[in-house]
This record gives sequence, structure tokens and C-alpha cells, in this order.
Amino acid sequence: MKENMHDSDLLLYDFDQHPDWLLGADGYEGISRELRSNYLDVAIHPVGIDSRVQVISNFLDVEGSNDVRIIGILGMGGLGKTTVAKAVFKKHHHSFDGASFLPNVREDKKLVHSQNKLLSDILSLGNMKVLKVNEGTKEIIRRLGDKRVLVIVNDVDRDAQLDALGINHYSFGPGSRIIITTRDRHLLEMLNVDVIYIVQEMNKEEALELLSWHAFGKSYPNEEYVELSRKAVGYCAGLPLALEVLGSYLCTKSKSEWETVLDKWKRHPPREIQGILKISYDGLTDDLVKDVFLNIGCFFIGMNKNYVTTILDGCDLYPEKGIRELQDQCLVTVDTEGNLMMHDLIRDMAREIVHAQCRYHPGERSRLWHHVDVIDVLAKQSGTEDVEGLALDMKESGERSFSTEAFRKMRRLRLLKLNYVNVTGSHSNLSKELRWLCWHGFPLKVIPEDFDQPNLVAIDLNYSKLIRVWEDTDVLLKNLKIINLSHSHYLTESPDLSKVPNLEKLILVNCVRLSKIHPSIGHLERLSLVNLEDCKTLQYFPGDFCKSKSVETLILKGCTGFIKLKDKGEMVSSTTPQASHTMTRKLPSSIAGLKNLRSVLLSLHGLNSLTLLDLGNCGLTDDAIPKDLGSLFSLEILELAGNLFYSLPSLSRLSKLKMLDLSFCMCLHEIPNLPTNLEILRANQCIALEKMPNFSEMSSMVELHLNCSPELTEILGLHKSLNTMRRIHMEGCTDLTAAFRKNIIQGWTSCGHGGIFLNGVYDNPEWFQFVGIHESNGVHFKVPQIIGRNF
Repeated sequence: MKENMHDSDLLLYDFDQHPDWLLGADGYEGISRELRSNYLDVAIHPVGIDSRVQVISNFLDVEGSNDVRIIGILGMGGLGKTTVAKAVFKKHHHSFDGASFLPNVREDKKLVHSQNKLLSDILSLGNMKVLKVNEGTKEIIRRLGDKRVLVIVNDVDRDAQLDALGINHYSFGPGSRIIITTRDRHLLEMLNVDVIYIVQEMNKEEALELLSWHAFGKSYPNEEYVELSRKAVGYCAGLPLALEVLGSYLCTKSKSEWETVLDKWKRHPPREIQGILKISYDGLTDDLVKDVFLNIGCFFIGMNKNYVTTILDGCDLYPEKGIRELQDQCLVTVDTEGNLMMHDLIRDMAREIVHAQCRYHPGERSRLWHHVDVIDVLAKQSGTEDVEGLALDMKESGERSFSTEAFRKMRRLRLLKLNYVNVTGSHSNLSKELRWLCWHGFPLKVIPEDFDQPNLVAIDLNYSKLIRVWEDTDVLLKNLKIINLSHSHYLTESPDLSKVPNLEKLILVNCVRLSKIHPSIGHLERLSLVNLEDCKTLQYFPGDFCKSKSVETLILKGCTGFIKLKDKGEMVSSTTPQASHTMTRKLPSSIAGLKNLRSVLLSLHGLNSLTLLDLGNCGLTDDAIPKDLGSLFSLEILELAGNLFYSLPSLSRLSKLKMLDLSFCMCLHEIPNLPTNLEILRANQCIALEKMPNFSEMSSMVELHLNCSPELTEILGLHKSLNTMRRIHMEGCTDLTAAFRKNIIQGWTSCGHGGIFLNGVYDNPEWFQFVGIHESNGVHFKVPQIIGRNF
């Protein structure tokens, strides 16, 4: 069944009762495990109207339980929530004692109109005359409390609306069903709804079809309009409302008119669309949240949420609260990589709000991002103190040069992005209110003395021409938390960090000439991340660095010239030091805290907080494996893939270990005793593997990957651990004994939850009594009904 499902078809009901493949391809990917502790059931589905209606109908379970069930339909404006709700109502209203569709609850300021409609629809008494809200609520509870009803409350934006209409699990009779459409997730959470259905954008094929019906009156565009139609679909980004408005407007228009309209609408979105989308923005009651929204829409889409939060926190905008509210209102999302994302038309709406602040004088707007406007303002030096953020990226169009005089009047400028831009003149003209400076391709060899930015929170000078970072100066950057100088290929030494006592993240990826780390790095009490990936010339750290108790993540991948860390140290707080693909052969045991690279005799003692250890592809041999691996009591993920050891020390004491990766360890002959709480073991392509530990007590094992271990004959006790298994891969294990195969297959047919993959020479189980070719070129067979198992 799983192989035929689309990612967006997944139904998430009770997490504890459904297979782990609903969480994604493996337990650490896909849907977040945090949802396990959430009382909400969340469903994400394709956007075709029929499939939407069917899914919600399944949730309604019209003929099922007598419990009152409440379903939330959630999504941004223009996605068709109301259309779906109407279709569901039309399909099911006749199955209840009474039914009511309340279409405009948000616009019903007094709410008595909606109350009267609800009572009239269900009681069939004609027009009701409730005059006060509290009176109407009492009437609803008194007169409808014993009736099995279907109620759809459309476009809710305040909890007072739900309270007035008696929307809860107790106001209506057994078997009642209530559907709420809203843009506000928080409302649904407060109501403790049974299911949330998240309406998604249309895919490209569906969007093209919808546009075509409105523009051409058929399901596919005229041949000469295909490319233009696809361009229009790309602009609308799967939003049905935009597709309908655009298609209807372009109907009967010539190709040249299409091109003109599309170019115009891309710069100035139509009012019909913007008005619908802006409802959510207007509903934000906190001006700080509105500022967070506009800043994300103009500058930060696609950037890491934590990075943006740090910057906006430095602007005193309380971004954690703001971003959470924007997510609740479906204005911002966070992708699986932790990046802030925004629908293209929501982004355009944000930028149109800023554009409307002063349409004809861009230098008087709060934010400048449009290429032409920014160049005009800088060239004419027309910027004013109204400008709080400015972005200009000249990477694709060639570097431009401007005078710093253009910034002199921008006294409130906080966010500045000048990628591949040259400036001439005194840097003291830059606003002292700057919190974020992103200047890729920074053209100078050193940051000049007159660069005095006491409020700077994050500085990003990727691909700079810096040889050293700043001149000797007394300037103290006490608010600076993030320095990113990655790909600065001329940089030979890290900066003197005594000027930045509160630094939290130092990122120097691919600084290929970097050979020295300034000793001041060892005196930073808040430094948590040091990323030196691919700094191939770097040979050692200063001794004081090893004493750091704040560093949690140290990344040394690709540091092929690394030799040693001087002196003794503790570094007891490291949680994610990564050292894959390093070439160092031996490191002294004195670097107790740095579990880094290819560490021979490396002591791990003291790393009590370490949760992830990545020593993959380091060429580790037996004498290079830390003997005290078993002392890492907090370790949850251990990556040892691609190494050269023949054996490993016992790992059974790692009581919190969830995932162990030994894939492509081609010399490994034996896997030692494992902790009984291990959930995932990956040992693919371990071609010399002969012996496995006893699995009798591996009661938490979820996935076992042992592809291509031709020397392996059996795994003792594996049949006793099948109850928790979701997936077993043993393809290429060609020497398994017949008794072992029979044991596993018999056990799997009675308690398996997912997929088992064995070599194809094995006999089919007895219950494969009939195998035939389906019309769709698939294989189908009958699976026996097993009590308590939901196949």
C-alpha cells in the first residue's frame, strides 16, 4: 500500500497506532516526532476538490460514532476552504436531523444574525428573532442540545464567534458533526478539535487546468498560449483564487495582452487577490508582529529561522512570539530544514503593503528591496530616516559603486544587504542602528577603522576579499552574536574575538588559506558553534580553546591539514562535534573534550552531554577507535559509516542510543553487544560481517538494514523482536540458513507492521495462494485477516 501513496496522501490519526512509515522514510526524517505529543491529528492532502471532499467525509464518519466530532479546515486565504466546506455540506446535510451552513461569520459583527440562522436552519421555524448574543447562545444550547446536527462555521477569526454559536463538544446532540474553516491554527488548538485538515496549494497540473477553464473554457490551454499559461501558473503559485481571477481576466485577451498583464501583475498584484490575502495581515493586532512579517517578506524568505530570530531579537521585535503567530495565521511556514518560507503571493502582499507607504518616493518607504528602486535611491542619495531595511544584490548584473553619502540620512537603518556592491567614502555614514550586515563579495582587504557598529548582531561577509578581519581598534562589538566569513579565500587568520565577548557562532567554511585561530577564541563564554569545514590549511587550535565549556558544535569536516590541539582541555559541553572526511591519523589524549576527527587514542571522557557523534568516512582502524565510546551516556546518534575497523568495543552501556550507522564498514567482522533501546541499525554493505549480537531483548528495534552481508548466516533472537519492527532489509544476505528464514517469515506474517526484504530465492509464504497481474501492471494478492492487525 505504501508504495502507491503520494507524500501528500498521508493521514495522521493516532500516532501510536500507526506504522512509523507515516513519519517518513526513516524515524529521523519526515513528519516531526514532536507531533506525537500533540493532541491534534493533522492531515495534509492533495487539492483536487473530489479528493478533499472525500477525505473530510472520512473524518466526518457520518454513520459512525455517536461522539460529537469537530473538524478544522485550515489554510491561507484563497485556497478554497469555503468551496470544500460547501461541497461537504451539500453531500452530507441530508444525513442529519438538521444542518446549517454559516457563511460569513467573520463579517457578522453582532453575531446574532449567525445565531438566528443556525436556529432557523435546524429547527425549520422560519426567521428567528434572537436580539442579544448571550440570549442566542442559551437558545442554541437549550433547543439544539439533543439534536444530531451538521454545522459548518465558515471563516472564523475570533474565539468569541465560536463561543456565541455554542461550538464545542457538548452543545449538540450525540453524533453531531461540526466543521470550522479558518486561517488561525490557534483557534482550533484552543477548541481541542478532533482533526485539522490543512488545505494545500494546487500542483502545477491542477493549476493549469483550473486556469484553462477560466481563460479558455476547457481543461487545457490553446496551443499558442501554453507557455504563457504556464508562466501564469508559476505566478499564482497554486492559489485557486489567483488562478480564477487571472484566468477570467485574461479570457479573450491576445498573447501580447497576456504578456503585459503578467508583467504588470507580478509587480503590482491585483486588488481582488491582495484584498483576500491581506485579511490575515489586518487581523494581526500587534504592530511588532506586523514588523516581523514585513521584514521576513522583504528580506528573510528562505533563511534559517534561528538565524532570523537572532537578528530580529536584536531589533527588539520579540520574533519568537511573532513568528509563532504568523505560523498560526498561515502567513509563514517553516520547512523541514528549519527555513522560513512564505507563499509567493503572501510575499507580494507584504511588499505591496510597504510599497503603498509612499508609491512615488521610494526613499521614504520603511523597506527597500526592489532592484530598480534601490539603485535609484542610492544613486540620487534620496534615502530618508524612514528607511529601516535595504537590500541590493548585484551578483548577477555586475558590481556597482555608490557613495556612502547615500546612507547618511538613513539614521534608522537596521537591516542592510549589499551583495557585490562597492561603496566609496567614510563608513561612519552608515547608521549606528545596524543590526544585520550581509555583504557577500565584501571588496576590502580589511574592515576599516571607521566601521563603528556597536549594535550589530550578525555580520555575513561570505566570499569577501578580506586578508585579515579588522584593524586594531578599541571598538567593542558587545551585541555581535554571529560572524560568518565563509569562502573568504584570502583570509589567513581568524579575527581577534576579544572585541566580540558575546559571540555565539563563528562560521569560517572553506577559508582555504586560514592557518591560524586567534587565541581569543578560548575566552568566549557564549560561543556554541564553530564551523571550520574545508579549512584545508588549518593545522591546530590554540590551547585555551580546549578549555571552552560552552562550545556545543564543532565542525571540522575536510580539515585535511589538521595536526593537533595544543595543551590539555575539557570542553565538556560539546554536543555535536563533526569530523567526517578528515585525514589526521593521530591525536593526543590530552584533547579530552574534542571528539573530533580521526582521533587515535582520543579520550571522550567528560563528554556527558554529547548527543551526536559523527566519525563517518574517517578511515578509522581498530587502534583508532576511542576505547571509551561506551562512556557517552547521552549519545543518541552514532555515525561510524565508511571506516576500516574489524571490530568495535561494546556499546551496550549507551542507554540513550537510538541510531547506529555502520554502513560500508567493509572490514567489520562482528557487531558487538548493543543497547536494548536501539531503534535503527544500519549496516549495509558490510561484506565481511559474520556475527551479530543476540536480538532477544532488542524490544525497541524499528528498522534493521543489513543489505549485502553475504557471510551472515543468522541473527539469534531476531524473531523475538519482530513486534516493534517496521522494516527489515536483508537483500544480498545470500547465506542465511533455511531455519532462520522460516522463523523470520512466519513471525513476520503474524506481527509485521511494514516491509521485509529478503533475497529473492526464498519460497513464498503459504498464504500467497494467488498472484495475478492487475490491469495497472501491478501485482495483487489476498492477505488473510488477522485479529488486532490493520493491514
